[in-house]
Amino acid sequence: MNVEEPGRRSPRLLFFASRRGYTSSVFNLDLITPEKPRRIARAEYDQMVSMGLFDDERLELIDGVIVAISPNNPPHASPVEILNEMLVLALHGRARVRVQLPIIATGESEPEPDIAVVPVADYSERHPDRAFLVIEVADSSLRKDRNVKGPLHAASGFAEYWIINVVARVAEVYRGPSNDGWTSITRHGRDETLRIEAFPDVAIKIADILR
Repeated sequence: MNVEEPGRRSPRLLFFASRRGYTSSVFNLDLITPEKPRRIARAEYDQMVSMGLFDDERLELIDGVIVAISPNNPPHASPVEILNEMLVLALHGRARVRVQLPIIATGESEPEPDIAVVPVADYSERHPDRAFLVIEVADSSLRKDRNVKGPLHAASGFAEYWIINVVARVAEVYRGPSNDGWTSITRHGRDETLRIEAFPDVAIKIADILR
């Protein structure tokens, strides 16, 4: 019998991505066999949100599982703020820039990426389900952003995905989405400039984000 160390809690969930397609797993399912976990439908999650059940929490729905979002520390918050300002000015009238707001993804998923560049539309009744670009600023969330959200965004058909890696001081650019992942993954240093595939006139200097 394994004994948990005092003051230390075992992880509740472990997600992983296969090489072909998006998959996920609940941590240590053997402990509840033959029972199975009951995942939450996106409509159920939205209803709970509208009832105010999570007003004091930052959460997102990933493959039917409610997952806590990492808190915003200054190294994470600053690039989000800078990117928001740059993109809103550059894309005014051509796209909407949403900051840490829900987007409808494949399956029973409703992530809340740091930045989502979506088509201009009325989203007062329904969250967007298309994106020209999704951005995550990653420090402690890097593994989740790569191995869970990366395949999820690809399977959802979001056109482009950036991870701003504040630890390594680089940007990872994912393009060519499919159910099997991304056809192109590139890594860019602070001296380089990023351009959005859907809006090639928009140039973002990585040094302006990762100061």
